[in-house]
Amino acid sequence: MDFLNKLENYKEDLIKTVQESIKIKSVEEEPVGNMPFGVGPYKALENILKVGEAMGFETKNLDGYAGYIEFGQGEETLGILGHVDVVPEGTGWTYPPYGAEIHDDKIYGRGTLDDKGPTIAALYAMKLLKDENVKLNKKVRMIIGANEETDWKCMDYYFKHEKAPELGFTPDATFPVIYAEKGTMSVNLLKEIKDESLLDIYGGTAANVVPEYTTVILKTKDNKALVEKINLVKEDYDIEVSEENGSVKIMTKGVTSHGSRPQSGISALHIMMEILGKVDLEAGDFKDFIDFYNERLGFYHNGENIGCALEDDVVGKITFNPGVIKIEEGKISLKIDIRYPVKSSLEEVEEKLRANLKDTSIELVVNAGDLKPLYVEKDSFLVKKLMGVYTEVTGEEVEPTTIGGATYARSMENAVAFGPMFPGMKDLAHQKDEHISIEHLMQLFEIYTRAIYELTK
Repeated sequence: MDFLNKLENYKEDLIKTVQESIKIKSVEEEPVGNMPFGVGPYKALENILKVGEAMGFETKNLDGYAGYIEFGQGEETLGILGHVDVVPEGTGWTYPPYGAEIHDDKIYGRGTLDDKGPTIAALYAMKLLKDENVKLNKKVRMIIGANEETDWKCMDYYFKHEKAPELGFTPDATFPVIYAEKGTMSVNLLKEIKDESLLDIYGGTAANVVPEYTTVILKTKDNKALVEKINLVKEDYDIEVSEENGSVKIMTKGVTSHGSRPQSGISALHIMMEILGKVDLEAGDFKDFIDFYNERLGFYHNGENIGCALEDDVVGKITFNPGVIKIEEGKISLKIDIRYPVKSSLEEVEEKLRANLKDTSIELVVNAGDLKPLYVEKDSFLVKKLMGVYTEVTGEEVEPTTIGGATYARSMENAVAFGPMFPGMKDLAHQKDEHISIEHLMQLFEIYTRAIYELTK
């Protein structure tokens, strides 16, 4: 594989292309014209398609939902599935989240890891193989979505209009190979609030992100006493409490994490509810909600107190992440991200939740957009080839693994997640100061070049 000696020749252009993409704020917004997910995701999609076109590939924009970049010949197609949309940037960044600045040989910005950096590394792998006229026996098609971080309308649209590849991978999880992924669903718990004491509650940026901040504004008979009580029970938590304009404003701060791993973060919402549960608020709808939350959700991540402690021998336990809370139309709305085992189903989860909530005044709404579990056999051609690539590059003899996260791999019948994070590497996806080192980016470039070759030769 002499073509691997040419990797360094692409380094400067690879870095520049990643930076250009990071500078596009591609957080989903309201639809505008032919931009179904807003201006930012559309610009990011157009940008990568133009890069692909300039490289000499065939490209197509599927009405702003998704697109593809393709080259090669053959009856079968290898799909590489990436996305260019990102979650909201949040706060507390050391460097601008859309500045794509390089510090200590690291590119900082939202999307450097999830998923613009890895996707562009795979695109350059395609370019190197094309430039070197490496003989491949399959077509290679990079499929790019613009709505992965929310409800995957991009992939729904794509596969309604295009044939699915025969096999594929997505550079949007961890190494070595992810052969199974939990099913995903989200629900809303609604509680009618008539208490005049609760003026507002809000927290979280997305259901699949552990809330970093939560704010509650209350008006009680004795605001000063409430402030004193909170200061007595706040323990070591990061809490700000103040009395202003005749009300009490409480803000809790936690540690964010991806919602598929709620145990890796510290939910500001959990903290808020635990503190409010200790200060003996006046009886009413909000107090009932606080008690419900602390008894059945709280710091319990695996459904054990809400009648839904599902588990299997492939991916392990179900997880619950209460990700967004707010008041809508006189009700508290709590959106929860749920990742369930591959041997379970959405219907089973819903049935157990409804049974548990029957004795409460909580309304359950199951949202659209459920993603069924993924499971590819360990001894399949796809898994064995990619594991061989990983071992060859890293020298590590390890087993393929599973995750609770959802990747584009499950949008096809025969696809897996492959990178970009190495075992033991700190996961900065969805967090402040997300970055990718240039060394890591070049490692991905090599791995994906080898992977495409091995799967298509």
